[in-house]
Amino acid sequence: MAADASNRTGGQAGASSTLPRRQLGRYLRDWRTKAGLTIAEAARLMEWGASTLQRLEKGQADRIRTIDIHELCRIYGIPDDLAEGFAGLAQQAAVKSWWHAYGDLIPENFDIYVGLEASAQRLRAYQSELVPGLLQTAEYARALNHLGFPQDSADELDRRVALRLQRQTLITRKHLPAEIDVILHESVLRTIVGDAMVMAAQLRHLADGSTRSNVALRILPFTAGVPLGVSTGPFTVLEFGTDGKGQPVEPPVVYAEGFTGDLYLERRADVRRYDRAHECLQRQALDIQPTRDLLQRVAKEYVA
Repeated sequence: MAADASNRTGGQAGASSTLPRRQLGRYLRDWRTKAGLTIAEAARLMEWGASTLQRLEKGQADRIRTIDIHELCRIYGIPDDLAEGFAGLAQQAAVKSWWHAYGDLIPENFDIYVGLEASAQRLRAYQSELVPGLLQTAEYARALNHLGFPQDSADELDRRVALRLQRQTLITRKHLPAEIDVILHESVLRTIVGDAMVMAAQLRHLADGSTRSNVALRILPFTAGVPLGVSTGPFTVLEFGTDGKGQPVEPPVVYAEGFTGDLYLERRADVRRYDRAHECLQRQALDIQPTRDLLQRVAKEYVA
């Protein structure tokens, strides 16, 4: 490891920052901190210059070798399953559009989106089938996970639900909670997850949550038809705040969840297209208070 990483070959060329590189850097920085190491100390163990590790953590490394990632994982005490996921991120091509196929390079149980979501300061989302994870009740989440992971033990199911609820601190924390602007198709209210009691509690939870100053929630009613003329499917646009000069800390990312993998887009044209889609859906959706009224009315229908 004596040679500085900036002089190595066999990795990815080009210093342009991409989502896989930034996520890898974010994870490595967090684990280095957990290990109680400064950048200088960790770089010395790798026989690197401190600037090399700093570029890696910022997602701006010139080249990334999986052998180096595995060594960092060993130094930081990162579990093998996570280390495999980190190595998979290191192997992603330096492209602005990325399809993460489950189990391809990165293990299926390695959730990239959750790490991305945790760093976001603003999220704009559209959901046509399910309540987003950030707004789910424990029982709604439990019902979904019971269907999605039927082989799980009760303890494993509890762990999944706890992790889902832990994500919600992003919007409930007192210090700088993230802003979310969510549009739900009315079908989400009418699709029963669990049973009527679960749905009633979930809709009341949505109505209550929409009173938060950092939460904007709107329902796209059936009567709105198909505002875009095509179906976008569910999507989330994540933004990561700005620096002292008002420039984005990181480029915004569009996330679209699929059954066999997830799509991440950060090309400016792609993000703008989803921005316009969200704006169009928002114009056709109910305003905040009518949305809250509808949620409360449907919740009462479930328990009538």
